Amino acid sequence: MKEKYYDKLLHIKTGGNQEFPSGFHYYRYEPTPYSALEQLFESYEVKSSNRLVDFGCGKGRLNFFVHYLFQASVVGVEMNETFYQSAQENLKNYIRRNRVSKRQIQFYHCLAEDYRINPSDDRFYFFNPFSVQIFMKVIGNILKSFEKTPRELDLLLYYPLDDYIFFLENETPFELQAEVTLGDLSVNNPYERFLIYRLGV
Repeated sequence: MKEKYYDKLLHIKTGGNQEFPSGFHYYRYEPTPYSALEQLFESYEVKSSNRLVDFGCGKGRLNFFVHYLFQASVVGVEMNETFYQSAQENLKNYIRRNRVSKRQIQFYHCLAEDYRINPSDDRFYFFNPFSVQIFMKVIGNILKSFEKTPRELDLLLYYPLDDYIFFLENETPFELQAEVTLGDLSVNNPYERFLIYRLGV
């Protein structure tokens, strides 16, 4: 129900068929349920001064939802050409009905590890888009950016994989800041949660 409600509210289309990538390290696209995003943002605030990057953004659901709620700048990184084009089409429709600066919502068609971290990027979202090997490369890029431009950084992980958690807690300076459970979903499936890791200055 909420999937259709929010897509209609935002004038976007983020449902539809899933595609399985050919590469071993990249996983299928599946948008974060709007009901889960609602629960996340009841307890986690994104400020208008933040710039959030969604790795494996698909059709841009998280990007538009975050911009709509917080007026924050958002970036989507997507390797799949079809989904990237869908995100661009959604952007056109979203802009027609909302006041948006061209720089506030951007999409990049590239591999996650090839995305150049902008010094303004300070929030990073992951819904298991790829293997831990790719995740390690992306986190390495984020940490290099932090060394050049120290700032508070948050990682937001939905349905976090054990390999992701082990790597972050044993091989990086990021520290667990919060856990957001998802009501009855978390009772039946412990992976139904958000973990938020932070690196401060």
